[in-house]
Amino acid sequence: MDFETVLYEVADGVATITLNRPQAMNAWTPQLSDELSLAMGAADANDDVRAVVLTGAGKAFCVGADLSDGEEGFRAGQQSRREGPRCMPYTVRKPVIAAINGHAVGVGITYPMLCDIRIVSESAKIQYAMVRRGILPELGSHVLLPRVIGFSRAADLLLTGRLIMGTEAAEMGLASQALPTEEVLPAAMTIARDIAENVAPVSAALAKQLMWSGLTVGIDEMIAAEGRLLPGLIKAPDSGEGVRAFFEKRTPKWQMRVSTDVPDLGI
Repeated sequence: MDFETVLYEVADGVATITLNRPQAMNAWTPQLSDELSLAMGAADANDDVRAVVLTGAGKAFCVGADLSDGEEGFRAGQQSRREGPRCMPYTVRKPVIAAINGHAVGVGITYPMLCDIRIVSESAKIQYAMVRRGILPELGSHVLLPRVIGFSRAADLLLTGRLIMGTEAAEMGLASQALPTEEVLPAAMTIARDIAENVAPVSAALAKQLMWSGLTVGIDEMIAAEGRLLPGLIKAPDSGEGVRAFFEKRTPKWQMRVSTDVPDLGI
């Protein structure tokens, strides 16, 4: 796809989306935000994409809003007139893995928190710096972060705006792994390719949607939703294929498509 601030590539069932402003350490701009939402939308719409990896070009993941013009960098720009579906990572119906290859500050950390899995560089500097700039963390941070790492740890990060390293982020549970920088993207790609090959796409889409819906629904409602969905999945072709592939020790050949076969959650 023809973007200026984002690279988009699909190979082996994996869409790799790269923030591509390395000369500015991938600082966030309205154009980058818009192109990123279009790239996520393209990955969601393409049935050949089974998983998505998000990373940054150069030595940083994203150092936050581009403040080269002062506080104007905090202002949201207008959406471009470019056509195409737009998605956030949590609305993409495929697993989205953030390969945080370097510093992640401000929106550089709030955005990958909307991804499903995060792998971070051990030496990455991570900071919810907003309260030190006179603004607030966005993108649902005040709901997501306490759920992911617990209220006390979230308060530590959100109310102090202190800087932590990737190793501490993993210890807190903000990321699932902290690795040497050069291992971050390969590790994310390994997970993504395994998903692309071995995980039923409709099952993954439903599991993801249920998890994110779980932020706002109760356990009884969730149990009921799972109970409604399971009978249909058991009767569907991918259930039989998954069992056969397991016993025959081969890679499954999934038939169901996210674009046409994902039922409504009913919640």
